[in-house]
Amino acid sequence: MDQQKIGSFLKELRKEKDITQEQLAEKLNVSRRTVSRWETGSNLPDLDLLVEMADYYQVDLRELLNGERKSEPMNKELKETVLQVAEYSNAEKKRSTKMVQIYLSLGILGLIINQVLHATLTETTFWTAFLKGVSMGMALSGMILGLMSTTGSLMKVQAFKKRLVGGRS
Repeated sequence: MDQQKIGSFLKELRKEKDITQEQLAEKLNVSRRTVSRWETGSNLPDLDLLVEMADYYQVDLRELLNGERKSEPMNKELKETVLQVAEYSNAEKKRSTKMVQIYLSLGILGLIINQVLHATLTETTFWTAFLKGVSMGMALSGMILGLMSTTGSLMKVQAFKKRLVGGRS
């Protein structure tokens, strides 16, 4: 997939409609800067937006993905399938984002607890040292899990675990 070619095609289609980047951005509920990035090939729209743009410009989704006009119209069944895939993808993104937020929140909470313990507990006993260690471990674990989630490493670890235990998890 040639992002530059797709971007140029998106720009061409927008100009054919005689609208500005700002007007298109407003229609699609994105920023003008986002539209600009699409048209320069820096980024690509999400699949659900591509489907919406194909409808708006009255072109086939495959034409948008190829960055040129040439294919026959997309049938209704294929369009519905693409929209379902986009919906699933968006739901997965939201779930993944929520997990990262939870992990990072736990990490921040652990750091706050650790700092409060360091500031308030002057006497070092087994239990104060234990609490300080647990809070720092919580902070590090949250940050590591958040990082692993954003890079996709956590999913690889989970898939490996499933293979080891024979599909149960």
